[in-house]
Amino acid sequence: MESDVSNHMRKLTRRYRTLVEQDEDGKFTAIVPELPGCLSCGDTRDEALDNVKEAIQAYIESLQKHNEPVPPSISEEIVTVEMNA
Repeated sequence: MESDVSNHMRKLTRRYRTLVEQDEDGKFTAIVPELPGCLSCGDTRDEALDNVKEAIQAYIESLQKHNEPVPPSISEEIVTVEMNA
């Protein structure tokens, strides 16, 4: 009986800090500082984020293919405080 490898593959979720900037033409660029050269663009913020997810996956797959270390996933919290003006 053949085993289906895809049924036994574990999914690993990784988190990477992503900076999104809007240029003077209104286009958005998403940059991943922990993955040098990993960035993507889009006409909207959501499109840039969707595109950069694909870029991150391709970047990590390339690192793995070449037996390079994959930068660790981040754990980050945003803290909001209220102050008197």
